[in-house]
Amino acid sequence: MSNVLVWVVWLVAAAACLGTGLLVVSLSNPFYSALALIGNLSSLAVLYLLAAAEFVAAAQILVYAGAVMVMFLFVIAYLGGRADAPWAGGPPWLQLAAVVAASALLVETLVALGLKAGGELSNEAEISRSFGSPAEIGRLFLTDQLLAFEITSVVLLVADVGGVVLGMRAERERET
Repeated sequence: MSNVLVWVVWLVAAAACLGTGLLVVSLSNPFYSALALIGNLSSLAVLYLLAAAEFVAAAQILVYAGAVMVMFLFVIAYLGGRADAPWAGGPPWLQLAAVVAASALLVETLVALGLKAGGELSNEAEISRSFGSPAEIGRLFLTDQLLAFEITSVVLLVADVGGVVLGMRAERERET
């Protein structure tokens, strides 16, 4: 019975992950899109729990669905209706280029999965006891993934500074 329950929870979490992911990119209101992203990150946390990665699931909720999304929602609320203004009135070729680039990424992903899978997806993966532990995550962050970890922190810092600069520019425009 418990195996059936795990499959049901997995299917619901996977469907929620896909559904909220589609909502993130399809909603026109950036505030609702950010709320859908919180739902997406939460459903990913459930999938991490099912993979026996409790620490990663907790970090997913606390760091991403919590702190980072609060920052996103703050910036969106701070900018108000101007949050999506940079995309308004763009040239039509830019939309076509975005569709072509997204399609190319999809094809590349499918080809890479097809070449790498080679029947190995049907075999059960071996997961070590340290998978998802704070010590293993810290080791990976400070060794194998140090560059990606630092780039992510710089990107978040740039997003913070960009939000403040846009807010200050909007404030100056209102004063004049």
